[in-house]
This record gives sequence, C-alpha cells and structure tokens, in this order.
Amino acid sequence: MSTASTRTHVAQRADSGGGGGLHRWERDTTSPSAGEALRDLGLRVAVPLVAWFGLLLGTGWLIVDGPFAGLGSAEEGVNRWFVQHRTGAGNTISQLFSYAGNTITIVGVCLVAVALLWWRARTGGFGHWWSAVVPLVAISGQALVFFFVTLLLARDRPDVPKLDESPPTSSFPSGHTGAATGLYLGLFVVLLALGPARGSLLEGLRRVGLVVLLLLPFLVALARVYRGMHHVSDVVAGLLNGVVAVWLAWHWLRRSRGGGAHTRANHARKNE
Repeated sequence: MSTASTRTHVAQRADSGGGGGLHRWERDTTSPSAGEALRDLGLRVAVPLVAWFGLLLGTGWLIVDGPFAGLGSAEEGVNRWFVQHRTGAGNTISQLFSYAGNTITIVGVCLVAVALLWWRARTGGFGHWWSAVVPLVAISGQALVFFFVTLLLARDRPDVPKLDESPPTSSFPSGHTGAATGLYLGLFVVLLALGPARGSLLEGLRRVGLVVLLLLPFLVALARVYRGMHHVSDVVAGLLNGVVAVWLAWHWLRRSRGGGAHTRANHARKNE
C-alpha cells in the first residue's frame, strides 16, 4: 500500500468516528482563528451555561422557597448522623479532601495541568492549545454558574456544628464540589483521551491517576457533608454543575469529523 493510500485509509477511519468523542481533538487539528475561538466559546459554552444556570436556579428555588422547602430539615438528619459519628481521623481526612476542592488548590492544580498539557502539545503530544485549556474552561464555567446562583438564591447551611468557617455564599450549590468535579473530572477525560502510556510503569501510574481523579469529586462532596458545610442536595447540585461544565468544555471548539485527516489525505492525493 502506497503512503498516499495509507493516509487516505487513516482519513476514512477518522471519519468513521472510531473512539467517539474522546478523539475529537485528534481528528481535526486545524488551528482556529481568534474570532472562531471566541464565537465557539460564546455559542457552545456561554449560551448553554445560561440555560443550565436557569435550570439550576429553578431547582434551587424549589428546594429553598418552593414546594420542597422542607427538604432541608429532612436532609439535616444526614448531617446530624455524621456529627454523631465524627472521629479525629475522620476530621483530618475530611479536611484534606475539603482542601482538594478549595479555590487555591483548584486554581493552582488547574494552572499547572494546563501548562503541562500546553507543553505536551507544543512537543508533539496530545492536541494543541485549544485542547490544553479544557480544564480551565470547565472550572471557569462552573464557577460562573455557582456565583450567579448563590448571588440570587440564599440557602442557609445545615444547622449542625461545623468544622470549617462558613463562607458568605449560599449553601446551594456546593462550590467546593462543583470546582472539584470541573477540574478532576475534566483531567480524567483528558488523561483518558491521551490513551495508554509507554511502558508498564507509566501505564500503571496512569490507571491509578484515572481512578483517583474519578473518585476525588465524590470524596470532596462527602467531606463537605461530613463537616456540616452542605446538605446532600447541595453537593449533588455541585456534582451536576461540574459535569455539565466538563461536557461543555470538552466540546467548546467545533471540530470537523476527520477534518484534519481530510486535509492530509487531499494533500497526499495531489502529490501522487
């Protein structure tokens, strides 16, 4: 098979969508202009986030002031159970996981991760700058929704002894949980898309990393309930907020199915 035929075959495989959305950044490597990037951020992230904000705000109203306003009192039974079963070790472990979702940790880890992904892209690795910023888009998106929902919706925190100082924001949704989901789930998807590592040791570390990244949002959510900072519905809303943000971030830039492969295949045909 000639080199041109091989490239054409690769293009056809890319067009078939093998691997699904995880390989969307590989199939089309054409560089977007600044206008195209801003357009897609607006249409594919900002506009859907407005709709999601409205849905989350409406859900919060149902729980805080609407027909399900009594849910908070019922949920506090879970918080009281955790208060009764607190231990020194549990307090320490929950504090560590709570730190994993605070602003300083999230921003620091995100900046380092984006820098490493950008470096890998420049050295011929995964994607390009537009795929390297996926975690940043995710945490920014969930943060905007969190900010405006808490600005308009005032929900008191659980009426139990708390292990952290209460921030001035509303209890709904959980900011720690949303941020942790946006960042760690976003990195999970990126690491999954990178594919198997070279060497058994690196691949083993990659698999461990995948498990840790997938578990961290749930552990942060559990820690926030354990420490009396949130109701169960708050952390569930935070998890959903992060998941929506990650999905939008992964698809923030429109990519043609096999667009880059088409370009290489057509170039190869012209040189036959």
